[in-house]
Amino acid sequence: MCGIAGIFCRDGDQVQMNLLSKMTRVLYHRGPDYGAVWRKAQFGLGHRRLKIIDLSDSSNQPMTNEDRTIWLSFNGEIYNYKDLKEILIKCGHVFRSNSDTEVILHAYEEWGTDCLARMNGMFALGLVDLKKKCLLLAIDRLGIKPLFYFYNDKKLLFASEIKAILMDPSLVREIESKSLDTFLSFNYVVAPNTMFKGIRQILPGEYILVGNDFVKQEIYWKPSF
Repeated sequence: MCGIAGIFCRDGDQVQMNLLSKMTRVLYHRGPDYGAVWRKAQFGLGHRRLKIIDLSDSSNQPMTNEDRTIWLSFNGEIYNYKDLKEILIKCGHVFRSNSDTEVILHAYEEWGTDCLARMNGMFALGLVDLKKKCLLLAIDRLGIKPLFYFYNDKKLLFASEIKAILMDPSLVREIESKSLDTFLSFNYVVAPNTMFKGIRQILPGEYILVGNDFVKQEIYWKPSF
């Protein structure tokens, strides 16, 4: 288990490093082995690492590609990463680590958002594409790994746990009445809602692509009966 967090200032403002660090630090219990934050203008990513695959420092996150145009903060495990790595090497990609994290970076370079349907595993990720000036959020097919987010016209915040998002003092902590109703009925909150107004969770098999002036939500996988 790792912890991921991030900020995208859609209005072009600089990411506040103090807020990003707080969001990441509150997830310490999810990844005590290593922690770091990265910022580039209006984008910021944070990561708390629990070492599972490739214990070396070369697998620390946030991780970037060769030309530092794509950055990734990822929680989970990609079970078929070795198979995907072989395919990507044949496509000309060069790897510097033995991690499944780096495979995701190269898979996105090769296939874009279509890479999600190729990945077999449990994951939640936040990926920044500096060339396209967008942020990709996604979770695995069955929603094993959680990912929560808040967004408006000015910014988007995301994290593995809601309490990291609530580190932003500008957010109003208000109960979502419909979520309270479902919780009292079913003993859980029905996705994509959460108990907090304005904070939502990504659905299983869903990705969200966010830019300065667009938000795209797609279901990349559905079970077929």
